[in-house]
Formats: sequence, C-alpha cells, structure tokens
Amino acid sequence: MLSVEPNPRVRFKVLHEDAHLLVVLKPAGLATQPGKGHAADTLLNGLFAVHGAALQQLGKARDFGLLHRLDRMTSGVLVVALSKDAYDGLRSAFETRRVRKFYWAVTAKAPNRPSGTINRPILEEEGERKTARVSPRGKPALTAYRVLAAGPLGAIIECRPVTGRLHQVRLHLSSIGCPILGDDEYAPPALRRAAPRLALHAHRIAFGHPVTGDKIDARTPWPKDLAGVLKRLRLQLPIKEEARGGGGEGAGEES
Repeated sequence: MLSVEPNPRVRFKVLHEDAHLLVVLKPAGLATQPGKGHAADTLLNGLFAVHGAALQQLGKARDFGLLHRLDRMTSGVLVVALSKDAYDGLRSAFETRRVRKFYWAVTAKAPNRPSGTINRPILEEEGERKTARVSPRGKPALTAYRVLAAGPLGAIIECRPVTGRLHQVRLHLSSIGCPILGDDEYAPPALRRAAPRLALHAHRIAFGHPVTGDKIDARTPWPKDLAGVLKRLRLQLPIKEEARGGGGEGAGEES
C-alpha cells in the first residue's frame, strides 16, 4: 500500500528524467505536498501516480523524494529523487549550497542598487499557517539579486536564494521595500491584487547529478499567466535572459 494517495489528474511537466531523479515544472496553485486542505490534490500525489513504487521505496525518512518545496502560488522547477543514492547525494548538495536556484519576481519597484545581496536572518513563526519575519533571533539567510528590467510602475528581479528559509525571496524583497506583486502575506493590501497570483517563478535550477556527475541545468520561460502583468507595467524580460534562462549571481550588499 502506498503512503501517499496517487492522483493521475494532477498535471505537471517533466523537464528532465532518468533512473535516479526528475526535474519537474510545478504550476501555480498546486501545493507541493499533502497538508491542511490539500490531502490528495498536490504535486506529490501526481508524482505517486507515475512513480509511486520508487517514491514509496524512499519512504517518509527521505520525504518520498522531495528535496525542496515551492509555495502553492509560486510556479517553477523542482528536483525530485527517485533513488536513495540520488536523494542522499542531493540532500548533501543542498546542505552545502551546491544546488543553485534562480527565481524571477515582479516587484512594486526596483532596489536601490541594480544588483546585490540581502543578508538578513529569518525567523519562522507558527500559527494558523506558517509565516516568517526578519529577526536577529532567526537563522542566517542570504539572497543574491539583480534587476533585469525596471520602470516607474515596477521591476523584474532575478533572485538566487543561497540559503533555503521559509518564504525567503518574498520576505527578503519585502524587507528592502520591494514587495512582490500578488503576495498576500508580505505585500501591502493594494499590491496583493496587482497580479492574478504571486508574481514569483522559480525559472532555473542547476546542480551536479549525484550519481552520474553530469551537469543538470533545467530552465523554463516566463510563465504565461504573468505575461499580462508585464504588459500592464510596461516591462519586458530581456530577450537574452528569456532565451537562456538568466543565471546572474548578484553582487554588492543591501543592508
């Protein structure tokens, strides 16, 4: 008997697949794993419909192959292990920061500097739902960023979270006065309705294959459901960025 209910109606796109791992594209609105209010309609339920035997073999101790998560309203790439060797190798790579993740965010304005790093500790808070805030009592959190496009109505920012704290990109951008449009937790009320959903997309993930050593670099284009936001803000992702999926490292410092 499988521990997670398979659901073949859950749809997702596969960007890379081999015997040891998958890289998939999670659509916005789909929770990553079962939880309150989402018992059988998550990405993991969909994964179990196709790879249930392999994921069950990994068991709860290895999170049924899940190595990281995306918020329900965030779209983008996720890597999922299908073997114990892949899970253990990738877990080590995440812990030692050898997995590079890149996000595109549409914000209310651009930061003061065109590129930089946000180095502010994040404290998780328990409640009806998990949230986080910048606090000296929190865990170290580091996000590199660079501005890809900016205008009087908003900006497109690429972020690379070096650490992996709860809501890190959302909270860090908000903390420097650049909240993400559509963010119902960390943006002012007026900006929560400025996009059809959270304007955040995990567009790229790059890492060394934990078993074969091959370089995996999975990239996705700008999400179609956010195209109208850019048009309204008169912003355009640079053609070369869309073509190659970006990948800037960021430099400098935002205190």
